Amino acid sequence: MTACGQQHTDPTATGPAPSFGSTSSPLPVRSPLGPARGNVEPDSHDGAPHYRENNGFKIPRDMSPAGEEAAREEAARIEPVLKRLWTAKAWDAESVRAALLKLGYRNEGPDSEQGRGTLFVQAHDRNPGAGVALNVRHDACVTAFVQTTNYQVKVNGRFLETGCFEPRGGH
Repeated sequence: MTACGQQHTDPTATGPAPSFGSTSSPLPVRSPLGPARGNVEPDSHDGAPHYRENNGFKIPRDMSPAGEEAAREEAARIEPVLKRLWTAKAWDAESVRAALLKLGYRNEGPDSEQGRGTLFVQAHDRNPGAGVALNVRHDACVTAFVQTTNYQVKVNGRFLETGCFEPRGGH
């Protein structure tokens, strides 16, 4: 019998205890601190090897100080509207789009360096709610969502392949 990795034999048994594996090459022990040294990428999620390489498409580009400031101003305008919609349980894409267009945004068109940007609103796939992306400048976005459980507004740089919306999966 074995228990907790130790071998036990009956005191009346004769001969050596049975061998259940080679003692010359112990099993590798995984460190609770993550991958072995040398495989850790700086500023990667949990120190996972190749994280930035494999997930680069999910990392937004940097915003300029002016772009970030402009995005924060727009986020401050959008947040109370989404809060009101969430409280009223109006989280469908049509209601969200209609309410945000009243702030003076353009509905899904080319980006603009001047004035208010272009608004994109899409319905969630699996649950009631809507995702929002506002192109504020060539380097800055406001992304948001409103759904049954909560709402959120944040600012970020553009994603390489998907613009303001965070990509869902790999390529």
